[in-house]
Formats: sequence, structure tokens, C-alpha cells
Amino acid sequence: MPGFWQPMESILNNDEAIERIAARLARSRSVLFITGAGISADSGLPTYRGIGGLYNVNTTEDDMPIERALSGEIMDERPELTWKYLSQIEKNCRGARPNRGHQVIAEMQDHFERLWVLTQNVDGLHKAAGARNIIDIHGDLHHLLCTRCAYRRTVDDYSELSVPPRCPDCSAILRPDVVLFGEMLDEDKVQQLFNELNKGFDIVFSVGTSSVFPYIAEPVRFAAQLRATTVEINPDVSRVTHLVDIRLAMRASPALDAIWRCYLERKA
Repeated sequence: MPGFWQPMESILNNDEAIERIAARLARSRSVLFITGAGISADSGLPTYRGIGGLYNVNTTEDDMPIERALSGEIMDERPELTWKYLSQIEKNCRGARPNRGHQVIAEMQDHFERLWVLTQNVDGLHKAAGARNIIDIHGDLHHLLCTRCAYRRTVDDYSELSVPPRCPDCSAILRPDVVLFGEMLDEDKVQQLFNELNKGFDIVFSVGTSSVFPYIAEPVRFAAQLRATTVEINPDVSRVTHLVDIRLAMRASPALDAIWRCYLERKA
């Protein structure tokens, strides 16, 4: 029913919220995690904007908004400029390792019939932690593809690449397999997301994301309409805060660790 949402449960302190979430998990068979920059912040990765952000000013040193510098249009017209900022992002991600939040999600896989991760992050840390069912809706910064031919490669370090890098097979420009600003989402990944949402989830977590994109907020709204349990883990208020059953105003890593320990104690 359009416009329907479940009211958030009475205000709980963190310990009460953790207990309530663990209890709901214990009754669940299917779980969806929706993750954003907040889960990777505990691995030392900066967000792009805001406190500690890479680009918390109105324009870049090239006198354009970072969203334009990292757009598909500029990649086509001035690939060296887009690659300049892609390289800055990769440098700040280089050497990052999965934190306890990523690890908890990976550990949970063997305790539930279905567990999926919908992530906006392009850092590949969910995969590095061992998560299997991942929809990386914005792609992965470490996967490069040719803009002309079928050449692909995986890289861990951009410092060895020329700017912009070129395909060894056809000499065309390479680009990371990510969704740049102004580009469409990958149709196969969108379809995969719809397929899993249509199967339903018993509990949906929104973790460390402001949920500004409709395709990130909509799974929470959809779950609320179906009366599935919805949980938000975020120190800040987001676009889905008013939709969720339980809100835990904590950083992602300690929150997920505490929930998981509480769940395992219940199961012991």
C-alpha cells in the first residue's frame, strides 16, 4: 500500500536495541544487508564528503564539482581528469582491510538460509571478508575494463598504471567497472536485486548509508510494507530512519559485532 510504513518501536537504548535485533534474527531465515560508506569507515576509508571526506568542498582543484569530474561525460571527453580523481580515491582505499562489520556479515552466511549484501561501496571489502552473495550496485574500483574491446583485468594498486591507462590489446582507454555519475546502473545487477526482493526477506538492515538513492531506500520501504523487520545502524539520521522498526545509533563495526555476539549467546 503506497505511503505505508511501520512505526519505529519505542525508543530503546543501545543495549535494548541490540537484544531486540538479536531476538528478531533468531527468528529469521533470510537476511538482507544494505551497506554504505559507514561500514568501510571503520577500515579507515574516508567518505567522499562531510567530516573527514575527500571532497568536502564545493569544487575540486580543477574548478568543477567532484560529481562532474567523476562523471561518464568527463570520462569520455577528458579521461585523464577523471582518472586523476579515481586515482586519489584508490590511493585512499589502498591497503584497507575488512573490519569486524564486514567479517560479521560474512560469518552470518552459514547461519541463515539466504543472506544477501546490497552495497554501494566500490572498495571490494565485503568480498575480501568472504561474503558470497553480493550485489555491488556501483561496481568495484579494482576491476578494469576496456572502453572498446573485451579486455578486462583486476588490479590492487593504481600506482603502477599510466594516467589514463590504455588497453594492451587495442590501445583504447581503460576504465574501472564502476557506475560514474550520470551513468545507468548495471541492468543485470538491478534485475538480481529485484529477484531477491521479490522472494522476500525476514529482516533487512540498512548499515552506514544516508539512503539518498531511491534504489537504496526502496528495499527498506518494501520490507516495511511487507511487515518484515527493518533495522538501521547509523549514528546519523537518514532518509529511511522514519521507516525502520529498530534504530541503533552506533558505528557499523561495533554495532554488528555486538548484535552477532548477542545472537550467538542466544543460540548457545
